[in-house]
Amino acid sequence: MARPRQPIDLVAEKGRKHLTKTEYSERKKSEVIAPADNVKPPAFLSKKEREKFEEIAKQLMDLKIMSNLDCDVLGRYIKAETEYIKVTKQVQKIKFVPDKNSDVPEQAQINEQYARYNALSKIQNRLMKACNENARELGLTISSRCRLVIPKEKDEKPENKFMKHA
Repeated sequence: MARPRQPIDLVAEKGRKHLTKTEYSERKKSEVIAPADNVKPPAFLSKKEREKFEEIAKQLMDLKIMSNLDCDVLGRYIKAETEYIKVTKQVQKIKFVPDKNSDVPEQAQINEQYARYNALSKIQNRLMKACNENARELGLTISSRCRLVIPKEKDEKPENKFMKHA
């Protein structure tokens, strides 16, 4: 499997590959940089979800890893997380204790609760997987952040050791 191509600034920052100025400039010109000037929450998000979108998007833009193209991924992440929380609350409400005041036999009640629990657990699991996948794409998990290497801006060039001081 081929390694993904890294941005030229990152390659230069790491200092592992020596490129001529011409090679560097050619590669810099050929890089695609997506703009981050129109980051807006998708229309399918609720008001509360849009607020969360704005909060996370700001943090990602501060790290310079979010662009206009990432809005839908972040929107899907937030939507999946919201739905996951809803289903989790429903799962937590299920009790496997029969209702004494019901006319339905105890075992039938337990089987019904178990069937509901099982169905909700499957939905919960799917939502959790969707949430995790989108989070990894956006660098929201610890492991995905560890793989992100963001070049640091240098203010000054390092001092040349071989230059004679006057």
